[in-house]
Amino acid sequence: MGELVRYGARRFRAARLAFGHGSTTALDEAAYLTLHTLGLPLDASARALARRVESQAVARVLKLYERRIRQRKPAAYLTREAWLGELRFYVDERVVVPRSHIAELLRAGLAPWLADPKRVKSALDLCTGSGCLAVLLAHSFPRAKIDAADISRAALTVARINIRKYGLGKRIHLIESDLFSALRGKYYDLIVCNPPYVAARSMQRLPREYRHEPRTALAGGTDGLDAVRGIVLGAAAHLTPGGLLVVEVGSGRRRVERAFPQVPFTWPQTAAGHAVFIVQREQLPRQML
Repeated sequence: MGELVRYGARRFRAARLAFGHGSTTALDEAAYLTLHTLGLPLDASARALARRVESQAVARVLKLYERRIRQRKPAAYLTREAWLGELRFYVDERVVVPRSHIAELLRAGLAPWLADPKRVKSALDLCTGSGCLAVLLAHSFPRAKIDAADISRAALTVARINIRKYGLGKRIHLIESDLFSALRGKYYDLIVCNPPYVAARSMQRLPREYRHEPRTALAGGTDGLDAVRGIVLGAAAHLTPGGLLVVEVGSGRRRVERAFPQVPFTWPQTAAGHAVFIVQREQLPRQML
């Protein structure tokens, strides 16, 4: 199997594929596609990896390699699955491939910014997409009722699949909403959001793999902050006293701080650096309260 994976990695490098939808290297992507096709777990033992692969299985793996090269789709769209930590989610082209760095903060219960996760009784996953962060919210805050909102009806259909998969239909409520437009009168202890934040110039340079994802879930306007501005300006009206807003902005930290110089954002360290900000309701400008 090892030689098969190495062959795939060589083919991927030669084709100059772009990664970043769960795998970051050609070797990791080839390993993932191979394990998926053979029905093996991602943490398969060395013994399993060393076993001989029958010719029919090899043919299936090679066919998937060729689809990845020819179509230039993210691997997640070919396998119809994506992982955030230990949780697997259904995905297709109606949603972006889950990869939010908010996930690693949620797995830690947002410590130290939240002293007691049990106090979170209500949460909102804004721009929910596949519903992955809503599911993680449910796991991290077992007493919370959660709203998962998105402007895309198609994305909410995918989110419903994942919510049902994890048996969370009674705890997670799906809402079609353009940011806060359909959330009047709703208040939350915690709001998380992975909004569209790619600036227009960067959108033009995206590799082909990223162009298979919904444009509305990526494009953030000229400076990438169209949605972020609406979120920061509207969040205070939907947060309870002491409530937290957690937003991913990728490499947009400087742009966010220039846009809101009066807001004392906190930028926790994640695997992507300082890609996520946290701000408390009371830290938002007075005119927003």
